[in-house]
Amino acid sequence: MFNIKKKNLKELDLILLISTILISIYGLVILYSAYGGDFGEVKTQIISTLLGFVLIAILCTMDLDVLKKFYKWIYGFGIGLLVLTLIFGRGLDEWGAKSWVYIGSFSFQPSEFVKVGLIFSFAAYLDKYKYQINEPKKLIGALVFVGVPVLLILLQPDFGTSMVYLFFIAAMLFVAGLSWKWIALFAVGGITVGFLVLTNLSGYRADRIENFLNPARDTSGSNWQQQQGLIAIGSGMLNGRGYLNGTQSQYGYVPEKETDFIFSVLAEELGFIGAIFLIILFSIIILRLVRISKKSNNTFISLMVTGIAAMLFIHIFENIGMTIGLMPVTGIPLPFLSAGGTFQLICLVMVGLALSASMQKSYKDDDVIDYETIKVIDPNKLRSSKKREIKNTAN
Repeated sequence: MFNIKKKNLKELDLILLISTILISIYGLVILYSAYGGDFGEVKTQIISTLLGFVLIAILCTMDLDVLKKFYKWIYGFGIGLLVLTLIFGRGLDEWGAKSWVYIGSFSFQPSEFVKVGLIFSFAAYLDKYKYQINEPKKLIGALVFVGVPVLLILLQPDFGTSMVYLFFIAAMLFVAGLSWKWIALFAVGGITVGFLVLTNLSGYRADRIENFLNPARDTSGSNWQQQQGLIAIGSGMLNGRGYLNGTQSQYGYVPEKETDFIFSVLAEELGFIGAIFLIILFSIIILRLVRISKKSNNTFISLMVTGIAAMLFIHIFENIGMTIGLMPVTGIPLPFLSAGGTFQLICLVMVGLALSASMQKSYKDDDVIDYETIKVIDPNKLRSSKKREIKNTAN
């Protein structure tokens, strides 16, 4: 499993690594301010960050080709965690979902660990059936494979996290070569189901949608959080009010400022310049992940890194979007900034997998299929890129 010979150290994506280090430090600095300068509250995040970089170093020595063989065990372990969450999970009264598992004084969110496990195992699954993904039986099998964990998360019920899962699953299926016929069918089905769900929401979920459509609605009640976040962002202007000097954030006007609305703290205290610096770092990380995915001739690695990039992107887009009024408010944390040791650790592990992938030496076994396999494939069910790949292999 540990095989440094399968790694090309010269190919290590230093830009991705340096950007991750910078944004992790930046996140700790902002989180310290969000906690009002209380170092004790940031200790857990610091420990998770340090542990995350240790895991990055370990992952960079691992042979992903060998680790891929255990994808069924990784998938099964993730399903087991989600089932245990339904039985023993807590948080329904506090956050509206049984998403947390407590072991003594230690608590964690299993759905965050399952994110990386599902991305890894689904990439291996798609790689196994990469030339048959548009066959109805194989496609149904793939949908069942990812549908089980999504259903278990919906039963918590954690709709925000399930939407994150659906986004990176869709991205991975697209890159895997899903035909436009299936894409169009799923799009119509998704829009229909989404419409039915939105029109039948109740309670705080309905309030969030109505507040999004009408920002002036209930500003002293259910829409208080977003309104105060917007005020904080607007008051930061170009240069900000100064580190640890944000009035909205430091005097408790912004709820959940350490987690969901930490971007408001950053924008108020460091202004437009500080916010743009963060967005630039995020953009570099996403673009480097896309580069690794496109550069690799290993289908498994390409799909895995695609899933990682999609997961981080939707978290960034949704979190920042909801704080500036472009998206409805959800409990989606901001990578590398929001408080939460589990999520911080998972984000760093995902970067570690991508860095390991960037160094993985190319091999032929999984990228070449024999002519007998080609003969059973219906070219009409493949995208043009797949057709060219098979034609070149046959020649």
